[in-house]
Order: sequence, then C-alpha cells, then structure tokens
Amino acid sequence: MTIPKTIHPAICNQYKKLRNAESCATAIIEALEHSGRFPISPGELSIAFVDDERIAEIHERFMGDPSATDVITFPANQEMDCAGEIILSVDHAQARASELNVPFSRELSLYLAHGWLHLAGYDDKKPEDRKRMRKAEIDAMEVIESNTSDRKFSLIDT
Repeated sequence: MTIPKTIHPAICNQYKKLRNAESCATAIIEALEHSGRFPISPGELSIAFVDDERIAEIHERFMGDPSATDVITFPANQEMDCAGEIILSVDHAQARASELNVPFSRELSLYLAHGWLHLAGYDDKKPEDRKRMRKAEIDAMEVIESNTSDRKFSLIDT
C-alpha cells in the first residue's frame, strides 16, 4: 500500500556551510510521514536551516527570549495550506553534538524530528509532557535512522 504524500517540504538552507540540507531534510520528512506514527496537518512544511544569530532574532521576536535555541516550531495554518514551519540552528547542533560526542548529522536530524513532533501535537513544557516527547523522539529517530541511513547532513570543511 502506498501512502499518499500530503506534506510538501519547502527547504531554505541559509547556513552556507551546510551540505545536503534539501536531500536529507526531504528524506527525513518522507520517512516520518510514511511511517504514519506521527501525523501532522497536510500542506507545505517550511524548513529553514539558520545560524545562532538568526534563530536568536526569531526567538526574541516571537517568544520574547533573545537567546539562541536549537529549534523553533510554528504551528500549521489550515487556511493557508500550511503544515507548519520548523527553524533549526545548525550552530547549536554543531556545539551540542560536540558536547555529547554524537554525530552532527544525528543531532540535526533530532532537531528536525523534534520540530515535527511539535507539529504532531507533542509538547515539552511540563515534566510529564517532556517524558512523552523524549519517548517520541526515540521512536522518531528509529524511523529516521532505519530509512535514511544513506543520507547524512554534513558541513563543508574550511
């Protein structure tokens, strides 16, 4: 059985050193969508890869917090055929991957999964919600890793 494609990714890579942004993000979105485990509203899904400076500006403008963060998610708007918007900090993923000694691609993929899960109705404000979100992240990463092993985010060496 083929699952009809209802999510249309619009990917904007504003991070000059990030390679494979479009192909990796598309593969992740397709894996999550086709799994059927974390459904989100149909429509265009905007995904932007930015640096810490840009995500801090967005964080302050829309949430009143001037600090950089890992991912910001804006909800779907059915009237505009919009599945939502996910903004990811590549700088944050680099730093955190280094701190945790995990692959950069895995960390950035986790941020994309986290944003998707917010669009699927998961929250992480209360302790019990965070626990549910962390479990869903593990499940989503299993879906991603089993379906996108040949696609990895990478950075251009300077």
